[in-house]
Amino acid sequence: MPADLAVIGLGHHGLPLAQAATAAGIDTIGYDTDPRPVAELAAGRSPVDGSLTVPEIRRMLSGGFRPTANPAELGRVRTAVLCAPAPLGPDHALDLTAVTDAARALAARLRPHTTVLLESPVPPGTTEGLLRDLLEAGSGLRAGRDFHLAYSPGRLDPGSRTHGFAGTPKVIGGLTPACTEAAAAFYGRLTDKVVRARGPREAETVKLLETNFRHVNIALVNEMAVLCHELGVDLWDVIRCAETKPFGFQAFRPGPGVGGHGVPVDTVGAHRPLRLVELAGQVNERMPQYVVQRAATLLNEHGKSARGARILLLGITYKPDLPDRQGSPADEIARRLMDLGAAVSYHDPHVPDWRVRELPVPRADSLYEAAAHADLTVLLQHHRTYDLQGLAVKAQLLLDTRGATPTGTAHRL
Repeated sequence: MPADLAVIGLGHHGLPLAQAATAAGIDTIGYDTDPRPVAELAAGRSPVDGSLTVPEIRRMLSGGFRPTANPAELGRVRTAVLCAPAPLGPDHALDLTAVTDAARALAARLRPHTTVLLESPVPPGTTEGLLRDLLEAGSGLRAGRDFHLAYSPGRLDPGSRTHGFAGTPKVIGGLTPACTEAAAAFYGRLTDKVVRARGPREAETVKLLETNFRHVNIALVNEMAVLCHELGVDLWDVIRCAETKPFGFQAFRPGPGVGGHGVPVDTVGAHRPLRLVELAGQVNERMPQYVVQRAATLLNEHGKSARGARILLLGITYKPDLPDRQGSPADEIARRLMDLGAAVSYHDPHVPDWRVRELPVPRADSLYEAAAHADLTVLLQHHRTYDLQGLAVKAQLLLDTRGATPTGTAHRL
């Protein structure tokens, strides 16, 4: 059955796009080379990363959304959006394996007049270089003449109640002016504002800048957290005051590490490395070790050793109120605490099972009882369900890495 849209890649990025398109009345199929997420979605079950809830998936299915692992479906759509993942590889460059696989699957079935859009994070030049070459070679068609080709950086704030798809401007950059307008026509059905970049390279670099901006600024406040602790300064009060400045400042807050799917890119192909981004990555990667150091110091100050200490970790996801653990620092913190000889347990309302080094980590059923029993409780993620004031009363010792507890009730990062 023909469809208006194919979303290729049913991960944390593709699914919200498919949701927005289905809600807008666009006949949408979702394609993935992995049959497992396809089967889960077809059965109405939520993906493991929690990007959409069961009711949301069921509304999509009732609205006509069709998940499929059949690549033949790709040959019967007007618009195709590639949302394949592009994680960092061992060389700290983006791994485009999934993107190239998705492109080849589409190219073999690409029809004239189709609009092809790429949303995966990629190095500048990928759309008009690698992607264009794959699509043209596999289809025999020519980009910009036989089909439209454009890039649009993915912009998602998972779990946000204020920054939805429609209210977030969409940046687009086409191979030709006609390609840009074809992309604008599609995204104009989903979002309130479309921003035209000069071309695909500019649009691709928007994603690079936005992601690196986040990591560099988090690194700055993480360094400030270490400095302020040494100086005896309340950084959280500093940030509260600083963010009253109406210009030239944007508030970021420290934490135990930086998680999420948006990874910083400090080197782009054969070009010069981004030294500031490289340094920011080093700062942020040290934060789990710093949290463990602070935990061991707190225990020592209270006459206890990390070896044999009962340590409860609260919130092991990378973002509050979501089950997604992509890049969460909790795993490294747990490993380092175990290496010190601590007995680690955890509580997270969104994660029923957690394994570290292939071993199950004990899950606390009763939060208050577990906190009262633990020698040290460490808040790694502030979920909405946590009553931190009540927790501070029950816990023997509480280390807050998020600055979420009332002033004076816990030791803050």
